[in-house]
Amino acid sequence: MVRRSRPSDRGVIVAALPDLAAEWLEADGLGGFASSTVSGERRRRYHGLLTVALIPPTQRTLLVNGYAAWIESASRRNGSPPAPEYLSVQRYAPDVLSRSPDHIVGFRLDPWPTWTYRLGDGTEIEHEVLVARDHALAVLRWRVARRPGRQESAVGLRLVVRPFLSGRDIHALHHENPSFRFAADVTVERVCWHPYASLPPILSAHNGSYLHDPVWYRAFQLDEERARGFDAHEDAGSPGLLSWNLSGGDAVWILAAGGHPGSELIGTDAPVAVAEALVRRERSRRAQLGSPLRGAADAYMAKRGDGKTVIAGYPWFTDWGRDTFISVRGLCLATGRLEDALAVLGQWAGLVSEGMLPNRFVDEGGGSEFNSADASLWYVVAVGELIAAYRAAGKRLPAGDRAALGDAVMKIIAGYREGTRYGIGADHDGLLRAGVPGVQLTWMDAKVGDWVVTPRIGKPVEVQALWVNALRIGAMLDPSLASLADRAQTSFAARFWNDERQCLYDVVDADGISGKNDPAFRPNQIFAVGGLPHQLIAGERAAAVVAAVERELLTPLGLRSLGPNEPGYRPRYEGGPVERDGAYHQGTVWPWLIGPFVEAWLRVHGDDAETRVEAKRRFLDPLMAHLDEAGLGHVSEVAGGDPPHRPGGCPFQAWSVGELLRIERLLVEAAPRARRSRTRVG
Repeated sequence: MVRRSRPSDRGVIVAALPDLAAEWLEADGLGGFASSTVSGERRRRYHGLLTVALIPPTQRTLLVNGYAAWIESASRRNGSPPAPEYLSVQRYAPDVLSRSPDHIVGFRLDPWPTWTYRLGDGTEIEHEVLVARDHALAVLRWRVARRPGRQESAVGLRLVVRPFLSGRDIHALHHENPSFRFAADVTVERVCWHPYASLPPILSAHNGSYLHDPVWYRAFQLDEERARGFDAHEDAGSPGLLSWNLSGGDAVWILAAGGHPGSELIGTDAPVAVAEALVRRERSRRAQLGSPLRGAADAYMAKRGDGKTVIAGYPWFTDWGRDTFISVRGLCLATGRLEDALAVLGQWAGLVSEGMLPNRFVDEGGGSEFNSADASLWYVVAVGELIAAYRAAGKRLPAGDRAALGDAVMKIIAGYREGTRYGIGADHDGLLRAGVPGVQLTWMDAKVGDWVVTPRIGKPVEVQALWVNALRIGAMLDPSLASLADRAQTSFAARFWNDERQCLYDVVDADGISGKNDPAFRPNQIFAVGGLPHQLIAGERAAAVVAAVERELLTPLGLRSLGPNEPGYRPRYEGGPVERDGAYHQGTVWPWLIGPFVEAWLRVHGDDAETRVEAKRRFLDPLMAHLDEAGLGHVSEVAGGDPPHRPGGCPFQAWSVGELLRIERLLVEAAPRARRSRTRVG
């Protein structure tokens, strides 16, 4: 008989503190992860303890949503034992918290999320959660850190944990149903649950005891889902109770997905020994990564087949072409992880089709999508910078890898010259045209139903910068491409300058109409000056562009996607899917754009020590401060266009972190030097 629980009568409605609403992330390097808030309250459908990628890094499935945890004390008051003191925080509908999070008195992120809870008598409990690299496995530990007046003894303290299980796609929600199986396979220090036969079993190792006590927990309320306009209520099955006498030492609980990497550890040594070994390994591995920001970068690197890939953002993105090629420059090249960059780019080298790379992999469902005009060009840029990085490090690319990368580069350039899907092809002026109605081909790719919010059909400005850069890189393999690059750059100078506004047009030959120019003031023009190895404009025009972008688009968290005085500007990124997608590139701030902006700013202001100190203070430091909010230790995908620039989108975004690393190296680590390729304009 399964009992059905209701929220505790002790539940009260309280406002979550902003710092406690910040989110943490532990990634497993396979596409899976654990994530939640500092308070422990799950606010997203993506928050959970054990999310496993069934086909790394895709088909991510949430197996263990979370848990309720409380402390029972043997000491008596008036002859009766005191009421349990909850460590965990749950929110139930309608807007009821199981307890206030005011018992959380400490939290640290390094080397993994660790909390300090203070009980009513002053006893402090320390709790930590870590996800082991290359293992679909999570380790949780609790210990008594302090017990005033009791000689630090844990005698009389018992920890009880009730797991919350589901077994669903991370984008879905779970509800009470008769198919859920509560049965448990119990052995000494082990318990296995298998709620759904089609999914991996949940393996659990512990150094406590287990009591089978099945119950449904209903109506968890996920406030971030509600704010984003989605269903926000979920149920979870709880098969029983785990408990530990804390006087015996640390409470250890290990969770793993059966049949996936790490699950073999559950059936071997004692749980305490397994946990200690994983803790030692992870502590050493993370220490070798260097700075906390470099540690954050490591979260986005994941396995795919025999190679590696880049997760675009947590918690809902997987690996996407454009994001990967932009991100790898900061995540790998700026951090010296050249072999990782080679593994990532080599993974894509054989996928060129008609000069295009897919913007997502085929095994994510629905077939490959070749719907990006710029992703393939970003690949060429990343390959060029990888070769340069190997050369600068005094290393030599293996001949086979160099041949594969070079072949991919030449196929992309040839396909674009001859013409490929969606009207993408070199025009008579040497520039690259792209676009057909109903398809979003640039990075500004929001679409609501049949409405392409920013179609940008014609010759988008950043696509031309990428095209010229791709031709310059390709010319290292085929010198004849240099003349085409020269012609395209000359045409660019003649066609894109908006003399009235002293900036660049966003699109020329807009909507495919010769001579029609789109004057919308957007950040895409910055790529003609910075963010790429070769500049397209220099001198007074470059300075004017940088000044205008700084004046109209710069915020502490990056660049706005549209000037605030432009028609259609949206000051906030909020609401349901239609509202958010409609604002996505209509004023919303994008932190990743700070990279090309800072590089452009240095190119026009000079790269001496004093200038770099100023740039760090003005542009890098505000973004570094953002690491302490939203996705802790990481950089958000977007933020609102108007102050206070509330972070939004993915709280953990690869290209945001990558570009922050790239400019950190540019401003802090790299010695002053002249900017590359101050190319004269014809």
